Amino acid sequence: MTGLKPPPLRNDCFALPAGVDWTPVDTALAMLRDRLAPVTGVGTCPVPQALGRVLAADAVALRSSPPQANSAVDGYGFAGAVPEGAHVLPLHAGRAAAGVPFDGVLPAGRALRVLTGAALPDGVETVILEEDVTSGEGEIAFRGPLKRGANTRKAGEDVSEGAVVLPAGRRLTPADLALLSSVGIAEVVVRKTLRVAILSTGDELVEPGASAGPGQIHDANRPMLCALTTRLGYGVQDMGRVPDDRTALRATLDRAVQEADVILTSGGASAGDEDHVSALLREAGTIQHWRIALKPGRPLALGMWQGKPVFGLPGNPVAALVCALVFARPALAVLAGEGWTEPQGYDLPAAFEKRKKPGRREYLRARVRDGRVEVFPSEGSGRISGLSWAEGLVEIGDAACDIRPGDPVRFIPYGSFGL
Repeated sequence: MTGLKPPPLRNDCFALPAGVDWTPVDTALAMLRDRLAPVTGVGTCPVPQALGRVLAADAVALRSSPPQANSAVDGYGFAGAVPEGAHVLPLHAGRAAAGVPFDGVLPAGRALRVLTGAALPDGVETVILEEDVTSGEGEIAFRGPLKRGANTRKAGEDVSEGAVVLPAGRRLTPADLALLSSVGIAEVVVRKTLRVAILSTGDELVEPGASAGPGQIHDANRPMLCALTTRLGYGVQDMGRVPDDRTALRATLDRAVQEADVILTSGGASAGDEDHVSALLREAGTIQHWRIALKPGRPLALGMWQGKPVFGLPGNPVAALVCALVFARPALAVLAGEGWTEPQGYDLPAAFEKRKKPGRREYLRARVRDGRVEVFPSEGSGRISGLSWAEGLVEIGDAACDIRPGDPVRFIPYGSFGL
């Protein structure tokens, strides 16, 4: 698929305002929302193959739905309304069925057999259900009242020709494909699938299943982030594990920008001696360390590598997932052309106690049982099992709070993040 290509992001798109040190979550999100733009090209795609693709232009109905007035039921059609009381109408020869219209005009004062979905012929304005009719030799009997237009669908009552049925930025669902097809659209203008390069850094990492020596751990972040990216509908370029070696990391980043539109790294994004992601981005003159007023996951490194955005996530898996859901997920949506999306949260009673100081936002691993929100027993960011135990996150605002059982808390299910 070929098409237009958008301009690259500016190298300073992640720069913080002067004097900013600790960045509130809402401020960080607002900066990402305002400074990012789509980076994917545009092309066309047949509707049957468009599931999960992002519309790059409004989809406009080529015909109305339904295209003609039609019957909503199996029954008998006639003109006008009927008053209260008993009525007998003679039957007209023939019938109207879906795809087999009645060829002619129904005379006034007569009834015609009409089936569900049949286009209403001239002379039919109202349909009565066959269950409400007694049929005899050449006539039907029924009781009123019945309004004009009863049991019928108007032409275009769902969608009118020329109307926008789906807006640009919509990620297409199975239901969307039905809607597009119903209004005659066979091909849509879509964004190319965003390609996300994912890599883990650190000498301590080994592949799951490999023998881990003293001081080594299995790489949990890369499988998690690859799966998250796939679930969100983007293409994954798995760049593997990179040791704490700047030459090797530089080569991997160089390869990543050739294969992807955006890069997600985990580990090495702080300011220590072995934080080589930060060091290389600093050399490139694009690093921005956002110290987010957030628990877990305060450090978030953002930068550009050869014109491609880089999101440096924390190395701790719990913090990496929280930062990926809160920051990377909506940012990737913008880069993919979907626009900014915010997760839907729900106020539910707490089944826990929590006292929090002011100054930062917190996300607790949580799940709902019997209509109340439970949180994982430990807030330790090294407890990866809590991510699997949880069904979502409790978001606790920046202010101080003292949560007691029964108090309302904001629960964001994983499904609201697109998982």
